[in-house]
Amino acid sequence: MAHDTSPTGTPSTTTATTTGTATTARGDRVTYDLRGSGPALVFVAGAGPFRATDPVTTETAERAAALGLTTVVFDRLGRGDSPADGRLDLDRELAAVAAVIEVAGAPAVLCGHSSGCAISLRAAARGLPVAGLALWEAPLETSADETAAWAAEIERRTDAGDLEGATEHFMKDMPPEWLAGAKSSPDWPAIAASVVSQRADAQALAWATRALEDGGLRGIDVPLLAMTGVQTFPGMPEAAQHLAVAVPDGTAETLPGAGHTWDPESMATRLARFVLR
Repeated sequence: MAHDTSPTGTPSTTTATTTGTATTARGDRVTYDLRGSGPALVFVAGAGPFRATDPVTTETAERAAALGLTTVVFDRLGRGDSPADGRLDLDRELAAVAAVIEVAGAPAVLCGHSSGCAISLRAAARGLPVAGLALWEAPLETSADETAAWAAEIERRTDAGDLEGATEHFMKDMPPEWLAGAKSSPDWPAIAASVVSQRADAQALAWATRALEDGGLRGIDVPLLAMTGVQTFPGMPEAAQHLAVAVPDGTAETLPGAGHTWDPESMATRLARFVLR
């Protein structure tokens, strides 16, 4: 893995930001923002977001860096400044995670958001140098069989070139106003086109729900913190509790947050305590 860096300024937290690119073992180039010094914390986004559209994660990373951590926020493959062609599957995404862990300084705690939780779980189970898992609202409330069928249909529609249909299917269990808002947006064609980057999310969720049911998560031997917001969706708290008991060293907590996202100040403080424990 190789990487190039260039300074891009100093945020309000007084922690300098370095933006760079890392080349994965699969040959993909991943763009990241690196901040701070200390134990490593890597943020793994869920379906859709990337650095330019996710100010909450950026602020959280800035605050966590100011609390004594090295933080990395990266654009997942096929998004933002990490363009990638071809079949963007879970294996390629895990290679990207491995590359940014190296940038941050292995081993690293992974902070997964939504389906990024499943990618983070798979990274730990695969044996990447993961020191801990901090997971925000992992959507693992459906059965393994149901999730596998849902994921297979996303892949089928994507492979057939039906990107709008694949996006609609990906979002079918989300609040209906989210899909309605996306479809009414002038950015809908771009939103639908980005579903090619969500194959890894679907595959990871199918794997994670199966591992949650069959005991496959027992082999994850790093601390796991499963978090949900004070205001969240049905099934999320139960999924967090299931995760906490599925691994040898798991905890479930409720933190300030709503609408499937967290409060940056509270989250940064909790992440720093978790990483620096």
